[in-house]
Amino acid sequence: MAVNSNQFASRIGPNTWKIAFIFAFLALLVDGADLMLLSYSLNSIKADFGLTSVEAGMLGSFTLAGMAIGGIFGGWASDRFGRVRIVVVSILTFSILTCGLGLTHSFLQFGILRFFASLGLGSLYIACNTLMAEYVPTRYRTTVLGTLQAGWTVGYIVATLLAGWIIPEHGWRMLFFVAIVPVLMAVLMQILVPEPAAWQQARLQPLQNTEQPKESAFKLIFQDKRNRNMFILWALTAGFLQFGYYGVNNWMPSYLESELGMKFKEMTAYMVGTYTAMILGKILAGYMADKLGRRFTYAFGAIGTAIFLPLIVFYNSPDNILYLLVIFGFLYGIPYGVNATYMTESFPTAIRGTAIGGAYNVGRLGAAIAPATIGFLASGGSIGLGFVVMGAAYFICGVIPALFIKEKQYDPQKS
Repeated sequence: MAVNSNQFASRIGPNTWKIAFIFAFLALLVDGADLMLLSYSLNSIKADFGLTSVEAGMLGSFTLAGMAIGGIFGGWASDRFGRVRIVVVSILTFSILTCGLGLTHSFLQFGILRFFASLGLGSLYIACNTLMAEYVPTRYRTTVLGTLQAGWTVGYIVATLLAGWIIPEHGWRMLFFVAIVPVLMAVLMQILVPEPAAWQQARLQPLQNTEQPKESAFKLIFQDKRNRNMFILWALTAGFLQFGYYGVNNWMPSYLESELGMKFKEMTAYMVGTYTAMILGKILAGYMADKLGRRFTYAFGAIGTAIFLPLIVFYNSPDNILYLLVIFGFLYGIPYGVNATYMTESFPTAIRGTAIGGAYNVGRLGAAIAPATIGFLASGGSIGLGFVVMGAAYFICGVIPALFIKEKQYDPQKS
């Protein structure tokens, strides 16, 4: 088996991680773009299907529920079948099914198809970050992974520009038809990117030591006190992070358009400014985490976002809204800029994909009610009130790791 290990490793050259990074960046770009297609088409779909605010919010909740289940399965599958393979399957899944959303004609049809498309969206985030954590050396891992998270936000900008161009002229359905394009990228990634050496070696260990039967990753997580505690803490942290993040993400375009009275194209321009600042926040977060620590950077971004959300709601004006959104976007991006590294360094290689996928997506499953919650609050008050609730969730997600989660517990290239 050692010979096979060397044969696999021979495909990995000094520049392989750069090729892997390009594909992982593009994968998160199309993931982010796909996620935002619903946000920008929500008002149009709501009018076309005759939906209430609660039903419109439930479409976002279907998305998060699918992402949660897909992420839990994807984490396990990336340990079992390979990081690259699951990235490829995830892209194929959400690209084809998201394209099909343009053919739906009812709330039920859209909700069911969106749920199944989101299975791919959920598994992609975990697989991409685990893949790159195992390719990049420790000394600049957070900087690279922070930059990788910017791919997600570049995807938001791509979706924003596409929405501003397509929806006013061609309607919301055409926006979803565009989602078929990433299929070609998935095929190329399967051909050009090998699995990381750490995963190959971890998969070969049970074959090299046949005296010990292989235990399931979930059993290894829950029978070990340290792994179990980390899993629970990260599930809680991820739940509050995503409750705030996706609640705001799903409703911010509608808030600017409906409650602040912006025209659609004006709103998309403001969102481009917000997401550009978020890219800077994510990249700077990686640098800050390498210099000041993962724990401090994560808590700073989360608590800063918690403080700033109420400022947008209660103190916005036509003169300052752009500045508020840009500062908010910067802070909003910081937790996600360090989240991937912080989590991957909390678990050993043998269970990393399963543990991260499980914890992150158990949290996401809890956060699935966030878009519907804002929809409920909007039906009886305002979307802004929902944003204040999201701010409270951000505060809690910053406090938990600040108090309880140590950093750099494992090196993903070794353990």
